[in-house]
This record gives sequence, C-alpha cells and structure tokens, in this order.
Amino acid sequence: MDNGDGMMKRLTRLGLLLMLGVSMNAGAGFLGFGGTSWKEEVLLNEGSKIIVERTVDRGGRHEIGQQPPIKNQSVTFTFPIANESVTWEDNFTEDIGGANFLLMQLEIRKDIAYLVANPMGCLSYNKWGRPNPPYVVFKYQNKAWNRITLQELPVVFTTPNLIFSSPDDEARKAGGALFQRKKLKLFMNTTSNPNTKPSCANRFRMHA
Repeated sequence: MDNGDGMMKRLTRLGLLLMLGVSMNAGAGFLGFGGTSWKEEVLLNEGSKIIVERTVDRGGRHEIGQQPPIKNQSVTFTFPIANESVTWEDNFTEDIGGANFLLMQLEIRKDIAYLVANPMGCLSYNKWGRPNPPYVVFKYQNKAWNRITLQELPVVFTTPNLIFSSPDDEARKAGGALFQRKKLKLFMNTTSNPNTKPSCANRFRMHA
C-alpha cells in the first residue's frame, strides 16, 4: 500500500511539473524554453530609431557548468519607408557546431540594409576567410542577403548598435521585453570583449 501511495505521489508530482512546463512555455514572450526572444531599440547612423525583434536558441555540446552555445539566432526589422519586414537568420551548421556570428551593427539606407557581424570563435573565423579586421558584412537588397566586403560598407557606419556579447543573457538581465538604447550604452561602456575590439584599422568605435 505504501508503494502504491508513493507511486501515486510521484505521478502527481510529474503531472504538475509537466503542466507547469507547458504553461510557462505557452506564455513565454521574453524568456521561454527552447529560446529567448526580445525587442531591441536600435539607433541608426542618421539619428532615427527602429525596434528590431531578436531571437536566440541555445543548444549543443558544452562544458559542465557552462550554458550551451548559440545554436540559432535571428533578427527581424521593418524598413521605415517601404514597410517591408525583413529577417536575417544564422542557423546551426555542422562544421561550426552552432551559429556562426555575434551581431554588432544594423544600418538602413533607403531600401538597403547592412548587417555587421563578428565570427564567433576560431572555426567560424576560419570558415569565413579569416577576415582582418574580424568582421563579416551582409547587405540586403532586392529581397536577398548577400555578403559584401568591409570596404563596400559605407564609411559612416562605424558604431555598433546591437547587443553583441551573449545578447540573450544581457536582455534577460535588463528585464522586460524591450532592451532600450540607454541600456545598450551602459553595456557598451562596461564590456571588455577583446574579440570585438579591432587591433588594427579601428573601423568601429566601441561606444554608443
């Protein structure tokens, strides 16, 4: 009889945990199982602000005590003039074992968007041709993303305006579903990630 009561208690507890998990997953707008999503206020070079939606999904091999690496990520925004919704995605690849990039900067000029990213780790750095300075630039035009050289990026685009180091963690620390620019400025002033500070050319200024 005791064994039966113990089993019933375990099943009841398991059922409650499952219901709690389903409830949390269904209601997760900011942080949920399987990924993190948030809105981020981005200051463009010409002075206007846009709101972008970002998602980060972690998974894969990792050291004990450390969180899994970024597996998939995306950024979605709307062109202010054309009212066109655009999404850039960075998905898991076998050769890297996760996503490829740390996003640094998003800029919009008329109907063209530019996205600057930092290769995430040595495997990604080698895969993308060991760029020096270590930036990979993408250009969105005619409904397609294509890689361009750093020299093709307009020279006025010099200041990072996205959370670039563990963005999901920083968004969670900030609380709420909108990461505001004033928080990004504080983050930029306190970060010390050497991988995003170029040792030559000094193309990007690490302040907001």
